[in-house]
Amino acid sequence: MIHSQHDALVDIEAGDEPLSNRSANPFFADIAAQRVSRRGWMAGGMAAFMTGFLPAGSAEASATATGPQPSIGFQPVPVAVQDRITLPPGYSVQVLIPQGTMLDGSTGRPLVEMSGEEQGRAIGAHHDGMHFFPIEGRAPDQGSSTEGLLVLNHEYVEPRFMHARAAGLSLGAGRMPLEDGARNPDEALKEINAHGVSVVRIARGADGAWNVVADSRNRRVTAGTPMEIAGPARGHALMRTKYSPDGTRTRGTLNNCAHGVTPWNTYLTCEENWAGYFVNRVQAEQRPREQARYGVPVQQSRYNWDQARGGADEFVRFNATIQGADATADYRNEPNGFGWVVEINPFDPASTPVKRTALGRFAHEGVVFGPVAEGRPVVAYSGDDSTFEYIYKFVSRAPFQAASASGALLDEGTLYAAKFNADGTGEWLPLVHGQGPLTAANGFADQGEVLVNTRLAADTVGATKMDRPEWGAVDPVDGRVYFTLTNNSRRTEAQVDAANPRSRNAFGQIVRWREEGDDHAATRFAWDLFVIAGPEDNSRVAGDAALTADNTFACPDGLWFDADRRLWIQTDIGENEQLRGALAPFGNNAMLCANPVTGEIRRFLTGPVGQEITGVVTTPDRRTMFVNVQHPGATTTAADFAAGRVNSAWPDGEGRLPRSATIVITKNDGGVIGT
Repeated sequence: MIHSQHDALVDIEAGDEPLSNRSANPFFADIAAQRVSRRGWMAGGMAAFMTGFLPAGSAEASATATGPQPSIGFQPVPVAVQDRITLPPGYSVQVLIPQGTMLDGSTGRPLVEMSGEEQGRAIGAHHDGMHFFPIEGRAPDQGSSTEGLLVLNHEYVEPRFMHARAAGLSLGAGRMPLEDGARNPDEALKEINAHGVSVVRIARGADGAWNVVADSRNRRVTAGTPMEIAGPARGHALMRTKYSPDGTRTRGTLNNCAHGVTPWNTYLTCEENWAGYFVNRVQAEQRPREQARYGVPVQQSRYNWDQARGGADEFVRFNATIQGADATADYRNEPNGFGWVVEINPFDPASTPVKRTALGRFAHEGVVFGPVAEGRPVVAYSGDDSTFEYIYKFVSRAPFQAASASGALLDEGTLYAAKFNADGTGEWLPLVHGQGPLTAANGFADQGEVLVNTRLAADTVGATKMDRPEWGAVDPVDGRVYFTLTNNSRRTEAQVDAANPRSRNAFGQIVRWREEGDDHAATRFAWDLFVIAGPEDNSRVAGDAALTADNTFACPDGLWFDADRRLWIQTDIGENEQLRGALAPFGNNAMLCANPVTGEIRRFLTGPVGQEITGVVTTPDRRTMFVNVQHPGATTTAADFAAGRVNSAWPDGEGRLPRSATIVITKNDGGVIGT
């Protein structure tokens, strides 16, 4: 996931996008301020932060209390700063598949000694979104609770913890230095192969421990894997490259953050901060709009893969500078192959991943589906995780039919951007060529161009600028949609609105809405705020309760409903802010559990030093939970690294470099997690 953004561009976290939304669209914070006035809340002080909440006794609030309520029975854990996992009494944890674990279950070489090719046969870096597919392969959430395919994203890499050459160098969490003006090609390949997705069969043994099982379905999808392009952008002139002159294929998937699971039992991986992996060495104002609006840099790329020694095509493609007579002679359009949702069939290792372009091109955090019903459209929501970007919804043209449903449902339909109004209503604005301002006269020649330039299309129709929308989740009982808005320190007092109610928003909030008529394909909705995160004196939960020592949190990111309606909230305080300033009281990143009806929240887990907690899923019986721990030790300074001082040794222990890994959580009495 992207980390917190700062006012000065030079201060943004490594890999984060610079602010690129210069549109005049309304800010969510402005809308919030208007709603405060219209609802008659007191002016000033904490009242300004209470905007958007439904009064506890209102008819709207009562409507959310229908259906069964989840039980939350564990003892909350305190804020922690130690280099370990902390869980409530009665729970146990196991570390599973850290980066470098071989997919065949064999013992591989230490990560720093691995070759690029070996990394392509091992678990990748920076574990993120994830799903457990029961081994029967019939449904995404039904079947075995002791064996299945674990599919997980690998968002990005930390080269200093991957390469032997890094030892003793003064390196932060960014790129490796060049050698004689070039990147070492095997180091570059290793980093490319550490990106993407892992599919790995796991099983619980008689002793209760989970282990990798060798299986022909175990595979890696990396930043170099061949992929198909589907939907309206397939074959478009803006998709043509030297690798794919007809614009129907590309290579790889990048910066895979959160995910989605389709009703037809496939996995969706989402490309978030992909723009920085490319470079276009021209003046910034000379970049085409499909690069400028997404932040493709003009000096150097995130990892300098384009500068790998030898000039192999697999590396040169990251240079988007015009070098040939037309687009089929160079890689000027290579960035246009990224920013999509990618479908992977985990049960068919021979299948080619497919980029579903009808879902739009932006910094996808993840994708979450509304409930499916026979004969009704498929509906999917996604957030664009960057400062002042938008929330989107896709509604399929064809209806869902369980017997024949496939990824083709995601290739035709309507993509919408959300507009939040100050009176608590909202509307979905269609991003359809020929409708409203999305015409050739306004620079959108066809639907393919609308989708390649999704952000510009949303700018044009007037969507609401949000505080970095990240993960979404849908309440399995009342169908209400929740989205985390992680933070936005760039928002000024003049940019405050109803759904983004704080300037210099360091702590974030969770917005939720209910579609008109409880129809997820509707074009109108009603919204409120479930929680405004922050310290005890600067926070609110629906029903007007402040957070307490048992549940204060900041920077909500990961979000997931279990089948019992517990809402799991994960935090991502960025490396530049962890244990510092206003964010110091929150300690290490954590995971909390919430009751969406009552607003009760308890802290369930705290992680080791320098990490973010991300990705959560349980087995169908809800007695085993998988959670990812990403980039432990990332807060180690360059000077400390050069001196051999790394502030985390998780998960392998003292004297070992930190690695991202999955943890397995069980209840000692064998019960359901969270009860």
